[in-house]
Amino acid sequence: MTKVFIDGQEGTTGLKIVERLKNRTDIELLKINDEKRKDTDERKKFINASDFTILCLPDNAAMEAVSLVENDHTRIIDASTAHRINPNWAYGFPELSSEHREKIRTSKRVAVPGCYASGFLSMVYPLVQSGILPKDYPVSVHAVSGYSGAGKKGIAQYEAPDRAKEFDSPRQYALTQQHKHLPEMRIISGLDHEPTFNPYVCDYYAGMTVSLPLHARLLAKQVTPADIREMFAGHYKDCNFVKVAELNGKDVLPDGFIGANTLENTNQMQIIVSGNEMRLLVVSRLDNLGKGASGAAVQCLNIMMGIDETTGLL
Repeated sequence: MTKVFIDGQEGTTGLKIVERLKNRTDIELLKINDEKRKDTDERKKFINASDFTILCLPDNAAMEAVSLVENDHTRIIDASTAHRINPNWAYGFPELSSEHREKIRTSKRVAVPGCYASGFLSMVYPLVQSGILPKDYPVSVHAVSGYSGAGKKGIAQYEAPDRAKEFDSPRQYALTQQHKHLPEMRIISGLDHEPTFNPYVCDYYAGMTVSLPLHARLLAKQVTPADIREMFAGHYKDCNFVKVAELNGKDVLPDGFIGANTLENTNQMQIIVSGNEMRLLVVSRLDNLGKGASGAAVQCLNIMMGIDETTGLL
């Protein structure tokens, strides 16, 4: 039986991973005592006893955890930001390309993408690879996310009975353009420059949309929304979790609106293309705790184990 240790299993992502793995009969979850979960020697023992260790830690703690590996068989899946642009690590988004999937399958070190970055890359990577989006395009991206992405402290602020009035409304942040997902968004996508990034955290628990507006006159090829949709359909053909939506489908635009929370508790991602021949809009919809975090980690684990990637995932 495959032994899995989750280092940082008390956090939001860690708890979701436990939830997705706890009823699996092919996995033994190694459980550290609560009073020793920050004890370096105890963590080291569990890490080296595991076949897979999934890190749900702050960046510095994740780097420390990797340094504790003293064998050649423990494989690491890191959900932190620490290793996402390290070329020696596999980037954990298998649908981007067959090369990404193969590197995940064979690697001992896999970095799970950021939630915003997942939505962004699901759109920008294929657009760049297809030659539609120039690498020097001045990309701007807008996003809304449920408050679960803010971590335990942020969740507590939103769920506090005496919270400030501003928590009733969408709250814009990353105003200095220094968001932690920006490096992977540029490097993995192949863009020459980091995008302008405009995220909002909103008063609902989970789910997100990441929106990419495009001016057709600045693209490398003359395309319509239908052309873009066809390109994405080809790129994600036969993918289990990433689907291209039919415009005006009942689950997408029933009244001209795109909801951000409709994929909550799944590992699904949906690409929606709209607009016109002058101005196009591409939207990626996902659960920030699913395909944007814990679901992606479990999907990578399944691929690394050599089993059906959908095991234990919706």
